[in-house]
Amino acid sequence: MADPLGFISGSQGVNPFVGKKPGSSGTAGDAGGASFKDTLIDNIKRVDELQQQADRAMEDIATGKRDDLEGVILATQQADSAFRMLQSVRNRVMEAYDELKQVRV
Repeated sequence: MADPLGFISGSQGVNPFVGKKPGSSGTAGDAGGASFKDTLIDNIKRVDELQQQADRAMEDIATGKRDDLEGVILATQQADSAFRMLQSVRNRVMEAYDELKQVRV
């Protein structure tokens, strides 16, 4: 499966916390790494860009400005894959939140 958001094949590799000292939080202040919030916002923006590109491609093919149907199909599939990946990340975050709500203090 392709990785449209770069979570798997990003610049930090599969696990960005490998090689960090125990007790380091892995926040934006540690060794220049991005926080989860920043990464999530960047990926939301990337998904939005892909969806806008797919919309433009479909409009262009409908108006006759473009004639490569394969390019339009590829753009829509990339946008769909990116959205599905982002949606699965959202679902996992919601599952984690629900588990935290169940914890008794």
